[in-house]
Amino acid sequence: MKLLIKKEFPRSSRYDTDWILDNQMGPNAVWLAEWLCKTLPLEPGMRVLDLGCGRAMTSIFLAKEFDVQVWATDLWITPDHNWQRAVRAGVADKVFPLRSEAHALPFPAEFFDAVVSIDAYQYFGTDVLYLGYLSRFLAPGGMLGVVMPALMQEMGNVIPEHLTRPQTNGKVFWEDGCRSFKTPGWWQELWEGDSSVTDVRMEILPDGWRHWRDFETALEMTGKSIFPSDAQALDLDQGRYIGFVRGTARRTRTESMNLYDPGIAARVGVDQ
Repeated sequence: MKLLIKKEFPRSSRYDTDWILDNQMGPNAVWLAEWLCKTLPLEPGMRVLDLGCGRAMTSIFLAKEFDVQVWATDLWITPDHNWQRAVRAGVADKVFPLRSEAHALPFPAEFFDAVVSIDAYQYFGTDVLYLGYLSRFLAPGGMLGVVMPALMQEMGNVIPEHLTRPQTNGKVFWEDGCRSFKTPGWWQELWEGDSSVTDVRMEILPDGWRHWRDFETALEMTGKSIFPSDAQALDLDQGRYIGFVRGTARRTRTESMNLYDPGIAARVGVDQ
């Protein structure tokens, strides 16, 4: 399908379009992963956490394209199903699916060379304490990279009418979950305020709204939508408010306490 072949994402264009459409859970995660990796220098053999991997498309993409080992971690999707997808994709030796909640990750400190999160970080990363928690799983100097829906400018107290008006299919774009959409400046300030990371960069995906709209349109045309399409609202917005941000950083050697650990009081001797 022409809508899914884009010069901006040459690696993604080599993948079967039905596979991408059948396994999507929102915007085209393979496109977003490719865009992230343009500034995230992954090398063969690296250990990578794919946090909020959904149906493991991004994990499979990273394993195939960069020859890395990927721990495909998600709360909603059954690991059995992601394992079968990895087997069918020929990366059973590189993709390791598991289920975990983002605040209770079952990994040792400093285990990963890189942590990535595609269209998921906004659901838990707005917590000011979360970056310090997540960075502890990175080796010193390890890389963090995320891509997520974002605001292109502040909205103020009133949501723009074209985002709250029902589309012709009845779907309203702006739901309560969209409150997690923040501007690149908001994310920059949040990350720069955390001593566990350095070299923070926040960047906007050029024509991000258009890529999102085109993918929504392709889903409509093929009848493969999971949810009612947001293409009409995105077309009305034209990128004034809605787009994507890419965030990257490196871990420092700063140690951070795991404040989400239910056993922390016992270890410090106050649970008596």
